[in-house]
Amino acid sequence: MQTDWGYPDFDDHEGIHLFSDHKTGLRCVIAVHSTALGPAAGGVRFWRYASSDAAVTDALRLSRGMSFKNAMAGLPMGGGKGVVLAPEGGAKTPELLGAFGRAVESLGGRYVTAEDVGMSEADMMTISGATKYVSGLPVAAGNAGGDPGPFTAMGVYLGVRAAAKRALGSDDMRGVRVAVQGVGSVGGGLARLLAKDGAVLTLADVNEARAEALASELGATTADPASVLTLEADIVSPNALGAVLDEATIAALKCKAVAGGANNQLATAGDGKRLQERGILYAPDYVINAGGIINVALEYLGQGDRAEVESRIARIPDRLVEVWDESDASGRPHSEVADAIARRLIGRG
Repeated sequence: MQTDWGYPDFDDHEGIHLFSDHKTGLRCVIAVHSTALGPAAGGVRFWRYASSDAAVTDALRLSRGMSFKNAMAGLPMGGGKGVVLAPEGGAKTPELLGAFGRAVESLGGRYVTAEDVGMSEADMMTISGATKYVSGLPVAAGNAGGDPGPFTAMGVYLGVRAAAKRALGSDDMRGVRVAVQGVGSVGGGLARLLAKDGAVLTLADVNEARAEALASELGATTADPASVLTLEADIVSPNALGAVLDEATIAALKCKAVAGGANNQLATAGDGKRLQERGILYAPDYVINAGGIINVALEYLGQGDRAEVESRIARIPDRLVEVWDESDASGRPHSEVADAIARRLIGRG
């Protein structure tokens, strides 16, 4: 549906902020979807986009997902997202990061940033030199905070087990075939946890060497990133970039469940219905991948230690079961049910 602003993904965002700094080369978008529950929290992505419109669209989709993710995780935070357009040559300089920090600071706390694709803990430290509205900073052992990736992987792992129990009848992962697309911080962490449980893994990544190395470590096989989603598997786990589930890929799926950490896995709103029509269980991405934001949000809020983070991540399967139960009762797709619950929680039901 086209909006007055020409962006199908606008979805009543509270604000879209565009920043340029010619001295440092910064071009970035900060999208604030909702602050109904608290300041808009969401990471910043450093990525090369085909166009500025593509960057705005990504920010809109990701910030909406963060509103829903934070609400479904029970956090007193709204949803927002930052995307930094990688300059020619891909240089991510301290000066550019500082300029992004100043952009965040200019919003006066409406948006709280953290680490996402293309960013690191060290980058967050640099950004924190220009704004106090940042989380995911290095912390002492046992404290909430730091790299969100391992915590996201932990939540996705618990969600995959919950999906196995629902779709296969048991959460015993021994012999369960899982196709993992993307083996970075989240997908790689997930693969290691599943390997310990005896799952049969097929790994794929745009960085072939990384996939091969992890496969050798875990006794897994590898596949091409474009085809891994359509392999014969019990569970398909997208853990790279979004919009990978569309009309063509859904028609080609040979699995019983889709459960992974990638954001915005569905290319269009209608793709949730397509999964339902094929009888494929879907773990809505912003529910299953909430572990990272739980970690950095509790760090920012000062509301708990690592034990509290892990306790909250352990509730992710319960929220998934709530979605699946309501879907079974209503006949609506899993994705639509999750959206409806999240909208109610942020006052847009």
